[in-house]
Amino acid sequence: MIYIKYILMFFVFLVSGTIGNLYSKKYSSRLNELEKINSILNVFKSKIKFTCLTIQEIFSQIYEDNHNNIGEIFKLARDNINENSAKDSWEKALEDTKEKTNLKEEDITVLKTLGNMLGNTDVAGQVSQIELTEQLVLEQIENAKIEKNKNSRLYKTLGVSIGLTIIIILI
Repeated sequence: MIYIKYILMFFVFLVSGTIGNLYSKKYSSRLNELEKINSILNVFKSKIKFTCLTIQEIFSQIYEDNHNNIGEIFKLARDNINENSAKDSWEKALEDTKEKTNLKEEDITVLKTLGNMLGNTDVAGQVSQIELTEQLVLEQIENAKIEKNKNSRLYKTLGVSIGLTIIIILI
């Protein structure tokens, strides 16, 4: 009987520690996604500057290179661009993938600024809009680093502490 109690306490500790780690990984994932977005924006800017491809073709190429949650945004925007404007397609894609990513609402708002000039201005206007969005994403990356350093450790420690508290109560 005592062995069952020890096994139960071990599993309680393991589960609470795992839950703490899962919550802490959200901050790392958000940072990784923002950094990926920043590099994709750089590629996007280069493709607009130096190729004669349409936005839809560029979105397709970006999706082909990035089969992940961030690439999914470009895929959905590409698929919707025939029925809507580039801005509406981009915003709809961001809203549709919001649940799949670890991006916060403020990150989504920053990314929505990219759609303001897509397809509406010349190459220079679109490039300047992408550069503006890149700067805003860099600010979000800095905020994400600060949050990760602060909260990641907190959730790991909290998970272990709750596990130990439950074990003490069970003893």
